[in-house]
Amino acid sequence: MTTTPHPLVVRARQLADGLLSPDAERVDQTQVPAGHIAAIKRSGLLGLGAPEEYGGSAAPAGVARETAEILAGACCSTWFVQTQHHTPVATLVKGAEPVRQRLLGPMARGELLSGVAYAHLRAHPRTPVRVVRERGGWRFDGTVPWYTGWGLNDVMLLAGVTDGGEALFAFTEARERPGMRASPPMRLAALTAARTVSLELDGMWLPEEAVAVRTPYEQWAAGDRPKTVAASPAVFGVTEAALGLVDDAVAGPLRARLAEIRSRAYALADEAAPHEHLDERLALRLRSYEVMRAATTAAVVSGGGRSMAVTSKAQRLAREAMFLLVQGQTAQSRRAHLDALAS
Repeated sequence: MTTTPHPLVVRARQLADGLLSPDAERVDQTQVPAGHIAAIKRSGLLGLGAPEEYGGSAAPAGVARETAEILAGACCSTWFVQTQHHTPVATLVKGAEPVRQRLLGPMARGELLSGVAYAHLRAHPRTPVRVVRERGGWRFDGTVPWYTGWGLNDVMLLAGVTDGGEALFAFTEARERPGMRASPPMRLAALTAARTVSLELDGMWLPEEAVAVRTPYEQWAAGDRPKTVAASPAVFGVTEAALGLVDDAVAGPLRARLAEIRSRAYALADEAAPHEHLDERLALRLRSYEVMRAATTAAVVSGGGRSMAVTSKAQRLAREAMFLLVQGQTAQSRRAHLDALAS
């Protein structure tokens, strides 16, 4: 018995094979091109989790994971730019009425691409971005250390902490404006192409109708915790791409380990409540890193001296794997990872 792939999985595979993968080494050394972003917008993938009444597909979580694996394995930089979009969409679905009605449709239909500026909330009790009431709206001050997709995104979801201890999320255009200044794009060991900058906020003001969510910080953190311990589909995608570069004698055992980890991680995501089995989820995340590290190392070794060229696919995947080791990292996950490496 065969199962027909979801249409969005088919589109992701077509994008990966026809556009992203053939161009990935060039993109890695330059930047994600406007043509890639236009293709992603046309594909329907930006609305995969959005409600149908707003133009989205309301696709199951399994489809979101599979498309993420495909895109990350083809071009991790392009995947990383577009993956930022899905959190703002999910925020709007439950967000305040004015901003939801204004943005959810265009974002679900792929007319607008959104980035995110909220990972700094995980630095609590430090507050890199502070928000205070001012003139019927909100004033933002501080530094967003990492913002990906600058010059590629249309809008951003910006977060800070209020004096009352709330996490506040608001939407604004992804461009410089009074009170917001971007650094030059960072030169990174991996994913420079995704155009990551830092943002300096000095009295940037947004109206009340730009606010999507205000919630006690502790409540937001409790909801965010499962995201930082779950195994990433991108890790599985990059690992699969690396295994495609080595012979079956090496790839076979690693692929079997990968399949076992993926199966259990995804089963927990589908069958358990988000706050359950957090220790097991984190253990699976760390095991997925081990297999990714082995697979990308095997790809580099298989390539020999050719792997030292910056145009080498094996080297690109190894550097992308290095990025994925720290993407979404928290103090807890860092400590657990270091302990696992030491043991």
